[in-house]
Formats: sequence, structure tokens, C-alpha cells
Amino acid sequence: MKSQNKYRKFQLQQQNIEALEKENTRFKRVYSEYENMSDELWNLENKEGEPIPDDFINAMVMQASYLEEEIEDWLIQFNQNKNEIKS
Repeated sequence: MKSQNKYRKFQLQQQNIEALEKENTRFKRVYSEYENMSDELWNLENKEGEPIPDDFINAMVMQASYLEEEIEDWLIQFNQNKNEIKS
């Protein structure tokens, strides 16, 4: 049995992500790139056969973490704006 993709950390915020994707094309591109990179990392780490060099995996993990930080910033700002509107 395969374990869960550890790179998919934003699954619980899917509604906010969908709303941001509708209103911000740059966010949509960044999130799409993050999803693609997460899937590729998952596939590379769970692939049978030829091992992938650690340097390559580490570079992809670093890039994914930069995208995560940018997505987190957008989600924080989105949540703050949503809370301000409610007040």
C-alpha cells in the first residue's frame, strides 16, 4: 500500500485555493506548478529501478518549498481579507 503524498500539504484549504485560483491568474500558475512538482517528487521518490541523484531531488524539494511559502503567504492574506469582510 502506498503512503500518502507528503507534498500535498494544502489539501485542507482546497476551498480557499479554488477561490484564489478564480480571482488571481498568477496564484493559479504558481499553485499548478506546485502541484506538478509535488506529483513529480512523489513519483521520483517512489519509483522502482534506477535511483535518482540526491542533488536533483534536493533541488526539486527546495523549489517546492519556495512555492509552498508563496502559496502560504497568499492563503494567509486571503484569510485575513475574508475575516476583515466579515467584521
